[in-house]
Amino acid sequence: MAMSASLCTIAMTDCTGASASQKGIDVANLDTTVAPGQDFYDYACGGWIKAHPLTGEYSRFGAFEVLGEENRKQVLGIVEGIDLATAEPGSNAQKVGVIYAQGMDSVTLNAQGAEPIKADLATINAASREDFPVLMATLAGLSGFYGTGVEADMMNSTMNVMYVMQGGLGLPDRDYYLTDGDDEKRVLEAYKNYLNTLATLAGYSEADAARLVDNTLAIERRLAAAQMSREELRDPIKSYNPMAMADLNAQFPALGLGSYFKAQGIEKIDSLIVGQPGFLAEANKILAGESEQAIRDYLTSGYLTSAASYLSDDFQLAEFRMEQALSGVQQQEPRWKRALAVPNGMLGEALGQLYVEKYFPESSKERMEKLVANLQTALGQHIDNLTWMSDTTKVRAKEKLASFTVKIGYPDKWRDYSALTIDADKPYWNNIQSAIIFSNNENLADFGKPVDRSRWYMSPQTVNAYYSPTANEIVFPAAILQPPFFDPEADDAVNYGAIGVVIGHEMTHGFDDQGRQFDKDGNFSNWWTDEDAKAFTALADALAAQFDEIIVLGDTHANGKFTLGENIADQGGLRVAHTAYHNSLNGSEGETIDGFTPDQRFYLAYATVWASSIRDEEILRRTKNDPHSLGRWRVNASLRNIQPFFDAFNITEGDPMFRPDSTRVVIW
Repeated sequence: MAMSASLCTIAMTDCTGASASQKGIDVANLDTTVAPGQDFYDYACGGWIKAHPLTGEYSRFGAFEVLGEENRKQVLGIVEGIDLATAEPGSNAQKVGVIYAQGMDSVTLNAQGAEPIKADLATINAASREDFPVLMATLAGLSGFYGTGVEADMMNSTMNVMYVMQGGLGLPDRDYYLTDGDDEKRVLEAYKNYLNTLATLAGYSEADAARLVDNTLAIERRLAAAQMSREELRDPIKSYNPMAMADLNAQFPALGLGSYFKAQGIEKIDSLIVGQPGFLAEANKILAGESEQAIRDYLTSGYLTSAASYLSDDFQLAEFRMEQALSGVQQQEPRWKRALAVPNGMLGEALGQLYVEKYFPESSKERMEKLVANLQTALGQHIDNLTWMSDTTKVRAKEKLASFTVKIGYPDKWRDYSALTIDADKPYWNNIQSAIIFSNNENLADFGKPVDRSRWYMSPQTVNAYYSPTANEIVFPAAILQPPFFDPEADDAVNYGAIGVVIGHEMTHGFDDQGRQFDKDGNFSNWWTDEDAKAFTALADALAAQFDEIIVLGDTHANGKFTLGENIADQGGLRVAHTAYHNSLNGSEGETIDGFTPDQRFYLAYATVWASSIRDEEILRRTKNDPHSLGRWRVNASLRNIQPFFDAFNITEGDPMFRPDSTRVVIW
C-alpha cells in the first residue's frame, strides 16, 4: 500500500512500557446498534460515518482525508507566509510562491484562455511522421504511445538503467475501452465529451473536434487491447525484457527510439528494459500505418489533457466534469486547494523542508525509529514460528528483514531545485512545463549511474508511506505522525492498532507476492526453496479467492489478484503489530479503559483508520484502478482470518464475521 510512520512517542514513557496518558477509543465513532460479530466495520465506524457525511467536493471522505485536510492547512499557512516582494529570486520560496500565486490568479488565466498552448498545438499539427518521436521526447506535457524513464535495474539494484513501458491511454485503465458494461460505457461517453470540449476550447471547429475525438478513441482502443492487464503487471518478471537498442530499432522502426533518446540528450544507449514487447509491437504498427492526421489528433488530445488543469476556468471545469464521471464527485475543489496541490507536488521537497522545520521535531524521528525496531523484532518472531516455511528460507527471510533500510520523517539530503527557473512573467502553463522538463532532466541524468539510495520518492508532508523492493527500504514521511494514525495522548493499544499496523504493513510488503521475489540487496532473485515458494503461492491464491468472493456493489466483485499484495500486507501488519504490542506489555494483561480491553482497543483503532463515506462511482473506479481493497474490506475481510480478533469480541460460529479455522488464510 503506502501509508505510515511511527509511534512510540511524545506522551509515552518508552516503547516497551506503560503509557503516560490513557486516552482510549472515541466511543462516538461506534454504532452500537450493530454487533461486532455481525459487521465489525459498521460497529467500529458507523458513528464516524454518520458524523462525516460526504460533501460535494469528495468522492470518498475518510480518516485519510481528515488528516489530509489538516495537513493541507498547515502547508497553506507556509505558502501564504511567503512574501514574493522580499523572496530571494531563484530561491525555493520564490518558486513555490510564484507557482501558487499563478494558480490562484483566475483573472489572468481567464484572460489568457488557450493562448499559452497555441504555439505547441501549432507545432504538433505541423509535425510529420518522422517528427513524432522527437516531439514525444521533448514537448513537455505531450504524452502518447509509451513511457520511458530511468530506474534501478531489477537484476542489479545498484545501477540505473532505462525502461520503456506501455502507456498512451487517456482513461485510467484499459478496461474502460475493452469492457462493455454500463459503467464503462458511461465513462467512455464522458471522455468523448471531454476531448470534444477541450478541442473546441482550443479553437477547433466542430468538424475538426469530432475528427480529433474519433481518431483518438480509435488509437487508444488499439493500445488498450495490446496492454497487459493490471493483474499481469503484478508479475515483475513479465515486465523485465532486456533488449539491445539495435534489435529494438530493427523490430520497431516506427517508434523512432534512436531519435527519441538523442533528442533527450542521450547519444549512446546500447540496451534498455522493455516492459511489454507486445504492446510496443502494436504501437509500432499504429505509428507506421495510421495517417499522420490521426496521430497528430491523438497526440494533441494527450497534450490538452495534460494542460487543462493549468489554463482558464472553462478548461478546468471540463476536467472536473471528467473527474465527476469517473468518481462521482459533485463539486469542484476550491481554487486554493487546486493551486496548492501544484507546488506541493512539483516542488514537494522545497515545501517539505519548510514543513519539517515547523511541524516535525527531531525527537519524533528518534522515537519512531524505536517503534520500527519493535515491529521488526515482532516480524522476526512470526517468521520463526511459520509452519509452512523451511528453516533454510527462514534464515534468508530474516536476513532480508535485518537488511531493511528505514527512513523516517524527511531526507538527509534535500532535493536541489536550483536548475529550475520559475518566471512570474511567463504563463502558468509554461512554468509548469519548465517543472516537467526539470524533473525529466533530473531523471535522465541518472542514466548509467549508481543508484542514489538516499533519495526519497514521497515528500515529508505526504500522508502516506511506502516500501521499495529494489532498495529494500521502508519509508515513513513526517506527515502521517498525527491522529488517527498516531495520537500522543492515546494509550499504546490504540497507537499500535493504528500506526503500528501501518508500519507492519510496509514491512510485510517486503514479503508479499511481489516483494518476496527480491532479495536483501533489492535484486530480483529466488531465495526460496521450491517447496516454500509453492506453499506461499497456495496461501496467496487462497487469500485472493477470499477477496474475489466479495461483492463491492451490484454484481461487481472485488479483484483479489489485483489487490493481493496490499491484502497480504494488511494481514501481516495486523498480526505483527499485535505481537509487538503484547511484547511491549512485558507479561502484563494491560488495562481496560472505558470498558474496552487492550485487544478491543487495538482492533477498533485499526478499523477507525479506514472509516470512510464513499460514492458508488468511486467504489467502481477504485475496484478497477486501485491495488488497495476498499476500507470496509480492509477491515472485515482481513480480520476474519485472525483468531485474536475473534477472541477479543467473543465472535463465534454463527456470527457473520466468523470464519472457520479450516478456511482461514494466515501467511505472515
